[in-house]
Amino acid sequence: MNELWDILDENGNKTGRTVERGKPMGEGEYHLCVYVWITNNNGEFLIAKRSPSKKESPDMWECVGGNAVSGDDSLTTALKEVSEEIGITLMPQNGRLMKHFKRRNLNGDESFADVWLFKQEVDIADVVLCSGETCDAKWASCDEISRMIDERVFVTWETFSDLNELLELFDSAASTSEEGK
Repeated sequence: MNELWDILDENGNKTGRTVERGKPMGEGEYHLCVYVWITNNNGEFLIAKRSPSKKESPDMWECVGGNAVSGDDSLTTALKEVSEEIGITLMPQNGRLMKHFKRRNLNGDESFADVWLFKQEVDIADVVLCSGETCDAKWASCDEISRMIDERVFVTWETFSDLNELLELFDSAASTSEEGK
């Protein structure tokens, strides 16, 4: 069965219509995609390497992400993508939506993109790679990810202009949660 996406309006509301993945969308129609960053107590991020058989950005490192299928919300999609791509079960209470924005995708369609941050300890030995999706995973420091971006072996999907923007977002969220305690 082909994957169906909910069509969203310019405000991110479901229209009641769906589109098959890969089919063109109309002007003013959007779908939802998510990007999931997982951090540990050492300040490292769990990143995955895309399978060499992937059509877009094969053999590139990235944070886990994907598109919401019809009926799924942002958090459900984030949890599902991480489970499917690297076999890890994230605890919903460990996650926080960091950024929500509109963007134009490589194929010309537009989407709403949600960037999630989960703070959760994960043993790298527990990672289960999904054939056809991922071929490696590792913990990486900010410096290592920045170097990988510079070397063009890490794909950002244009979810941030540079790593500093993303880190500032995460730092701001951390200080906000500390203030709330």
